[in-house]
Amino acid sequence: MTVWASPRCGVRAAALAAMTVLLPAGQATAQNAPEMTRCDPAPLGNPLTGPMWNGWGADLANTRFQPASVAGLSAADVPKLALKWAFGFPAGEHVASQPTVVGGRIYIGTGPGGVYSIDAATGCLHWAFRAHAIVRTAISIGQVEVLGHRVYAAFFGDLQANVYAVDAANGRHLWTRRVDMHPSARITGAPTLYEGRLFVPVSSLEEAVAANPAYECCTFRGSVVAMEAATGEPVWRTYTIDETPVPTKKNANGVQNWGPAGAAVWNAPTVDPKRGLLYLATGDAYTAPASPNSDAVIAVDLKTGKKVWVTQVTKDDAWISGCERETNRPINCPDEPGPDFDFGQSVILRDLPDGRSILTVGQKSGVGWAFDPDNKGAVLWEYTVGRGSIRGGMQFGSAADERVVYFATSDYPEGPEAGGLAAVDMATGKPVWHVRPPRMTCEQANDPTCIQAQSQAVTAIPGVVFSGATNGMMRAYSSADGKIIWEFDTAREFETVNGPPARGGSIDGPGATIVGGVMYLNSGYALTRGGVPGNVMLAFAPAR
Repeated sequence: MTVWASPRCGVRAAALAAMTVLLPAGQATAQNAPEMTRCDPAPLGNPLTGPMWNGWGADLANTRFQPASVAGLSAADVPKLALKWAFGFPAGEHVASQPTVVGGRIYIGTGPGGVYSIDAATGCLHWAFRAHAIVRTAISIGQVEVLGHRVYAAFFGDLQANVYAVDAANGRHLWTRRVDMHPSARITGAPTLYEGRLFVPVSSLEEAVAANPAYECCTFRGSVVAMEAATGEPVWRTYTIDETPVPTKKNANGVQNWGPAGAAVWNAPTVDPKRGLLYLATGDAYTAPASPNSDAVIAVDLKTGKKVWVTQVTKDDAWISGCERETNRPINCPDEPGPDFDFGQSVILRDLPDGRSILTVGQKSGVGWAFDPDNKGAVLWEYTVGRGSIRGGMQFGSAADERVVYFATSDYPEGPEAGGLAAVDMATGKPVWHVRPPRMTCEQANDPTCIQAQSQAVTAIPGVVFSGATNGMMRAYSSADGKIIWEFDTAREFETVNGPPARGGSIDGPGATIVGGVMYLNSGYALTRGGVPGNVMLAFAPAR
């Protein structure tokens, strides 16, 4: 069944004090379906039994590491990777989310709000769904009971803070909830699915809106919301900042300011079943004094949402857009603005060979961190990968195998100096290797086709680390020594298997996913400054 589905827009109040609302389900229709090559009707079956990359980090621990039995791709295969097919999204849409591959189907979201189910083998279209706004999150697939029937649902969020569940087989809309009524609230990190509950991170763009001198800065607080996956009913909500914002001073224009605010959650939460905890990393504060829960890793109880411990790594980081300027700063800037050293990445949980557990995550400061989950998040080590900046340091995601964590750095817009990839021993924090991308000769230092900022989320398989650059170059590195063993320039036009013309652009944001001998990759993520837009998803397999 090929459909274009859209929920109706009616709204009713719901139980949470934070004004979570339910948008009643609409009927799936075939109207306005994009003109693409359609798949022949086929049952979905049980999609959770075969090889998969489900959600953001491939597992509950957000390791972004795919074992050999699931990857189906060895280190010896990688130098032989060749383009298998290209899928073009409709004109006016850009790639936004990471490919989820489950049950032989790809699930992926775009801007301005398309969600697609695509055949992983051929690139034909099973169904399409229209959300209210850009779908930037990865999509998670899980089984739920709806009206007495067991169905496999696809869960995702959008940039209007809506969370959705649709039938993974046919795109039929199941439910939608808006989880935060703040006008700037959005969902950028993927909801994490565990034992019938969705754990939804909430971020915002208030730090950008606050640059308006007439804006009453600031009132948004980051949060994580636990929801029943079958119905979308809220179970609990935990704000990253405990205090409710109150009026503070007035700005130079006489506009009322508020606080405390900020500490958004940009990343997919990490589940720790052994300790019964959920880990999230927070962004900067928007108001001074900065909350002690900003730029921090927070552990909360899975069942209740109660904070168990908080470890802050950067103090006094209160910042809004434009505060980095030496002149003409927005009047809502704190008197002494911080460096904007958010955590944009998900926390990685790993068990080490000696039996210890460790949490690792990269920060926009350019520093990779390790924490002890059994000692209230005490810092174990730190390792500097890049110089760090608003778009520098580590942006979207690191990866870790059993012994080593792989940190990619952006350092945008440093021209030829941008980019880098480091391998760090998780047990000690000592470097294994640290490499830079091959130098390019550019006439203009800030030419986007030359800037090789490695802000894309890293992906790893045994023996290989995959890291792309904002100029469109995708590379595979040997995990033994960091040598490049394969590369492909995606910043070009592609002939697509589904019809629409397509062009690649920046490799940024969501990482590659690897399942059953195929690597799936988006090209053209341009939701951040300096990005080169594109509308293509690529599938690579070893040439035989």
